[in-house]
Amino acid sequence: MKERGSARKALTAAAAVLVAICLGFSPAWAMEPIKIGAFFDLSGPASSIGTPTKLVAEMVVDKINKEGGINGRPLELVIGDTEGDPTKALMVAKRLVEKDQVTALIGPTRTGTGMAVKAYTEKAKIPTIMTVGGDPVIAGGKFGPFTWTFKTPQRTSVAVRKIYGYLKEKGWTKVALLHATDGFGRDGLGWLKRLAPEYGIEIVAEEAFGVSDTDMTAQLVKIKSGPAQVLICWTIGPAGARVAKNVKQLAMTIPLFQCHGQPDPKYVELAGEAAEGSLMPSTKLMVADQLPDTDPQKAVIQEFIHLYRDVYQYDSQYPINTHSGYAWDAIMMLANAMRQVGTDRDALRSAIEQTRGYVGISGIYNLTPEDHNGLGTDSLVIVQVVNGSWKLVQ
Repeated sequence: MKERGSARKALTAAAAVLVAICLGFSPAWAMEPIKIGAFFDLSGPASSIGTPTKLVAEMVVDKINKEGGINGRPLELVIGDTEGDPTKALMVAKRLVEKDQVTALIGPTRTGTGMAVKAYTEKAKIPTIMTVGGDPVIAGGKFGPFTWTFKTPQRTSVAVRKIYGYLKEKGWTKVALLHATDGFGRDGLGWLKRLAPEYGIEIVAEEAFGVSDTDMTAQLVKIKSGPAQVLICWTIGPAGARVAKNVKQLAMTIPLFQCHGQPDPKYVELAGEAAEGSLMPSTKLMVADQLPDTDPQKAVIQEFIHLYRDVYQYDSQYPINTHSGYAWDAIMMLANAMRQVGTDRDALRSAIEQTRGYVGISGIYNLTPEDHNGLGTDSLVIVQVVNGSWKLVQ
């Protein structure tokens, strides 16, 4: 009887695989999928960043599944919309973890929503790879532990160092700062002030604005009357373009530096002619065709661009920007870790932390227990808007 039961189970399993093949699926897909929670700003002020990030997440999961999945198991994204709201972001994170039973989380989009969910995800002990720009999510100290929290965009401090290194080469030492009052803007301000002495930089003016402000002329008039040789603006989204327009309207002649969140065709579109000459640190994604063939990232980036533009045709609606690769790198690092250790959360967290030499879209990642980002200044380049396009200048 026992032998008959075993035979019956084997026939049932074989039938299930045969059905899967007839339906056009790989036999591997008879196995349970690995669920990954992906939550971004799909609506709200940063939806122009969050929505294409979701599309990239879907694109890379599709690529992984077509190549056999993770040890024979497909990945399945469970999507959530934070709406750019910290309270909503926390609700979505809890739903993904507690109801949907995801193995890991990717996202959210902004530093503020990242900080809003971090205490929960740390307590829940779920591997979370964030796609936020600010440092606080992995800063430790007063910002709380980051044992389970990682992020793929460069640290704010790395972007500041890239800018200051360029200014030092140019001999520009007197700097004016204009920053948004949100979490990302305050994080930028903190690092700009903290690192200035190290590079011989003197902060000669400091002004702030709200991310929804429509005019920054008053702040810029104060800066124009001072001795600044360079203006650094720290914000993401449309506010940066508004600053560029105001700078042009006031006929300010000092160079305008934007932060590492602004290399985006949307910036050029919104700022128009005022974008000309703007400088900023960027991932190499924005100037892939200008990279030397010896750059180890070039082939990886070119594959990404081919899929994004030619295969999935996302570029017509959401042109590639410096944010585009963050979800790709997050899911790739997560997938690499899963291939090594499976889906046990403790083992997975440890494997992500031991990522070394991963060649991604946004850089070559080398994580450590102390550094849950793993990117240095060599992962960024300095670009300038010239004739409406991005030019590699360093």
